Amino acid sequence: MKPKIVKKTKTKAKNKNNSQLELTFLENIKNNKNENRKNTSFIYKNSINAISRLILSSFVIVSFFYITPIFIDFAEKNFNTKEFTNNSKKILAYTLDSKDRTKEDIEISKEEDLLIDIFSLNDLESDSVRLSASTIKQLFEDTDYSLKDVRKKKLVKPVALTLLPAEIKMIESTKKRKEFFIQIILPLILQENNNIRLDRKTLFNIINKNNNTDLEKEWIEKKFKQYGVSSRDLSTLKIRLDEIPVSLAIAQAAKETGWGTSRFAQEGNALYGQWTWSGEGLKPKEAEEGKGHKVMKFNVLQASVRAYQRNLNTHSTYKKFRKVRAELRDQGKPLDSLELSKYLNKYAETGNQYVEVLQKIIKQNKLKDFDDAKLLPSSIDLESLI
Repeated sequence: MKPKIVKKTKTKAKNKNNSQLELTFLENIKNNKNENRKNTSFIYKNSINAISRLILSSFVIVSFFYITPIFIDFAEKNFNTKEFTNNSKKILAYTLDSKDRTKEDIEISKEEDLLIDIFSLNDLESDSVRLSASTIKQLFEDTDYSLKDVRKKKLVKPVALTLLPAEIKMIESTKKRKEFFIQIILPLILQENNNIRLDRKTLFNIINKNNNTDLEKEWIEKKFKQYGVSSRDLSTLKIRLDEIPVSLAIAQAAKETGWGTSRFAQEGNALYGQWTWSGEGLKPKEAEEGKGHKVMKFNVLQASVRAYQRNLNTHSTYKKFRKVRAELRDQGKPLDSLELSKYLNKYAETGNQYVEVLQKIIKQNKLKDFDDAKLLPSSIDLESLI
């Protein structure tokens, strides 16, 4: 009977071992399931966190690029203390009031960009000879150039003098001195207006074309610089690149130089008294040493006329002047010097009194007779403008 008991005991032990193995196996399966659940939960949580971080980062980046320009613009408007005064005779860089900025109001970065062609003209004409008043008068007679004929025929001989004669202030007759001064500067003013007219013709041809050549593109870029149009806006260039009425240019030159007798006109060919802080110039006698502005100095009279036109055509002070001139163009009306002079009240410290003086000079000397005068051609290009 003992052997049977032993066998049963072994069978029970074996069954017990099998049960333990099954329990261990089941526990392992359960543990693996729990582990898998944990891993799956961990991966899911990590994925959610990664997506959240990605969304948050994208929001921060987008917000940064959206908010930064607004902040910069706010800072410039409220904390920028750097200002430049708009003195009328300056041809310097200037900034504009951001509250009243239009396409026509473009910042000009460098005086050199505006005047590069004027400085070049100075360099080419550095050895000019000053003719005496008697020699100039004889030249006018030899070429049959008189203001009486100009008023009648509207044609001006292309006599371009480079310097004013020193003897002009010795001419006792006020009438003769005025006529002599007008004879000298009239061809120069007409020449510069012709240059602008040719440029406007070129500009309109370029605007009306669908495709432009490389040379045309280079020409446009040069004009953008000369007229301070950093936005490269063609409509702004069109407004700025325009003529100054002849009668107005004569009147301002007469007022600023005392009909050619001032020190600035005699020593520096400065017909319009423009100021500079960086260019070559003459120091006003009343200015303190080492401080303040200088009056721009030119080697030739032609450069002074060109700089004057560039000043009126680019400086922010004369924005209204250019606007009214453009309106006259759009209406097909002539450029009226008496009307346009109203917007030059900031050219001098005397303000509206300065405008009254200009209008008085124009009327008393019948300067509007010269507004439709034409310069006789000295080249094929200019002949097309007559």
